[in-house]
Amino acid sequence: MALLFSRIAMIRVFLILLLTFSDNNGFLRGILSLGINYGQIGNNLPQPENVLDLLISLKLTKARIYDTNPQILSAFANSSVELIVTVENQMLASLIDPQQALQWVSTRIQPYVPATRITGISVGNEVFTDDDTALLAYLVPAVVNIHGALAQLGLDGYIKVSTSNSLAVLSESFPPSAGTFNTEVSGVMSQFLHFLSSTESPFWINAYPYFAYKDKPDDVPLDYVLFKPNSGMDDPFTKLHYDNMLYAQVDAVIFAIARMGFNGVEVRVSETGWPSKGDSDEVGATLENAAAYNKNILRRQMNNEGTPLRPNMRLEVYLFALFNEDLKPGPTSERNYGLFQPDCTMAYNVGLSALSSPSSSTLSNPSSSTLSSPSSTSSASISLASSATKDANTESLAVYWMVVCLLTFQVLIRRAY
Repeated sequence: MALLFSRIAMIRVFLILLLTFSDNNGFLRGILSLGINYGQIGNNLPQPENVLDLLISLKLTKARIYDTNPQILSAFANSSVELIVTVENQMLASLIDPQQALQWVSTRIQPYVPATRITGISVGNEVFTDDDTALLAYLVPAVVNIHGALAQLGLDGYIKVSTSNSLAVLSESFPPSAGTFNTEVSGVMSQFLHFLSSTESPFWINAYPYFAYKDKPDDVPLDYVLFKPNSGMDDPFTKLHYDNMLYAQVDAVIFAIARMGFNGVEVRVSETGWPSKGDSDEVGATLENAAAYNKNILRRQMNNEGTPLRPNMRLEVYLFALFNEDLKPGPTSERNYGLFQPDCTMAYNVGLSALSSPSSSTLSNPSSSTLSSPSSTSSASISLASSATKDANTESLAVYWMVVCLLTFQVLIRRAY
């Protein structure tokens, strides 16, 4: 009998190993865990349940929303998708009161966890550079109080608190080693970074190389901002080589943080993207450029890349955005950042293949820039070809252990009886 229980215990261990290398559907987990921004400023967007189906079909496991929409939080319950939610800027003033912060967390967060996998709260969006300068005085107290409320309710262990920042918070970003925060926000920034460091929370940055190219198309090489082959640039002080602008922007933020005395804070990209359409003065806002930018980011994510300054720390990126949003104000580009149309058809192909149709086009050539028809089916999954040896090795290793686990399971079952 003791031998039987021992073998059963061994079987359980092997089953755990098997589940470790598999997703909820029994398939190998993807190496890629890319985030996507799910905006809702539109009158023709799909229901949250349909959005969840789309994300699952794309094997995307991270999303960010710009509020705490209860329909979305409920729809995403018991799914594999992690959510970052947002405290709207207009709420910050009330949250400097700890009791108001506790009330906010008790009504907006606590009822939905752990069924809904809320992993982050962005307290405001681009507060440091908002036109309403009064918001800045509320930011750190609101952040601290939201974190305190989470701790009081026992939720601080897996929900990180931060805020998303515009790259305009930097006064210097080139070369990356010159990265410096604007002096007028340095006081509040120091307090904010101290909070991030003490709670091991990330610094979120909204970084858009598109804007740099649009403003100075004659000075900024298009291939450099689109992650295409190019000569790149060397930082004259660190001697680090950069072959794309996004990584240079992220490293500039890391240097700016280090200048404030907080070298260990992780920097993550909370937004980046490229518009597929724009007004006549929005240089570079084309479908081809949008497809190239997002496709190449996906490829870099498949390679688990870090930046030149932190090559061994995979850069977490959230693409902007999931859908084109027809009610967004501003120039035409603002309504054309989506990878998908509101009817869930692809706006353009960034390396997506339809699960329902084996003949649907996939990104089989890493150098190909062929675009699929915008009317492509909405049931799709990421199908990126990657030449990265470490990715292939990881997948091979996973397959190997799955086979070992299955064979061992069969042998132990036979011997047990």
